[in-house]
Amino acid sequence: MNPANHSQVTAFVLLGLSQVWGLRVLFFIVFSAVYLMTITGNLFIVIIVTSDTRLHTTMYFLLGNLSFLDFSYCSITAPRMLVDLLSGNPTISFGACLTQLFFFHFIGGIKIFLLTVMAYDRYVAISQPLRYPLIMNRTVCGLFMVASWVGGFIHSIVQVALTIQLPFCGPNKLDNFYCDVPQLIKLACTDTFVLEILMVSNNGLVTLMCFLVLLGSYTALLVMLRSHSQEGRSKALSTCASHIAVVTLIFVPCIYIYARPFRTFPMDKLVSVLYTMVTPMLNPAIYTLRNKDVIIAIKKLWGRKKDFIAHPNH
Repeated sequence: MNPANHSQVTAFVLLGLSQVWGLRVLFFIVFSAVYLMTITGNLFIVIIVTSDTRLHTTMYFLLGNLSFLDFSYCSITAPRMLVDLLSGNPTISFGACLTQLFFFHFIGGIKIFLLTVMAYDRYVAISQPLRYPLIMNRTVCGLFMVASWVGGFIHSIVQVALTIQLPFCGPNKLDNFYCDVPQLIKLACTDTFVLEILMVSNNGLVTLMCFLVLLGSYTALLVMLRSHSQEGRSKALSTCASHIAVVTLIFVPCIYIYARPFRTFPMDKLVSVLYTMVTPMLNPAIYTLRNKDVIIAIKKLWGRKKDFIAHPNH
């Protein structure tokens, strides 16, 4: 369906984080550093997981995929935001806006489904350790990943299909630093009450239900750990605590944004920055870089690099 047939607006003005030039320069410096750390940390995890054979397990396969998704998720919004912070006229075309919306929800949907798979993986590993390699084999893990991508695509295409039919005849000022459903719907020249209910159901309630299911599964795991040995309990608790921290950082902001009527609140942009920029940066440190096996793999990779520098012809 051609959006031009339904809209007089051909571009949107992104109001961004601030209209004050001094603050925009400060935000550019800060978020440039955040984005650099995000892409470096997450791509480093992907390289470590793929290069060390000892990390070719289901858990690290899932963690590597999460790092790749975090890198992709941040890259959907951050580069444009950084350019717009120094731009005198931050506009985005209607088509580019819908494209950004699609990939934002596509990658975000995959992350939500992947976190659910990771919770199931930890549940099986702790509750049935002897049968774990049989239950979570490579085929099953691959099928889970395919299902996550298909689920993310379906979730995202629904957002675009509902949004592209709306008539936009002005104003065209989008009160955000990227294109998303809550701000776009408010610019439509029609009554969007029913559409808002559909969007809240698709985004907010689904996210809330997944979050409650995840919390329930981790609670069951924590109860189950009481019967384990001290050493096994400490290791499992450390893993579960990391997972719960990341799940909370991702789901709580999403619930705040999407599981309510699409009205503007003072905290909206701050929360958006949290889950689009800050959380993807923190995930490698919370999930992976403090892991003993990953630290050993990093030392091994660093040792190989030093050997190559010292003996380049070998």
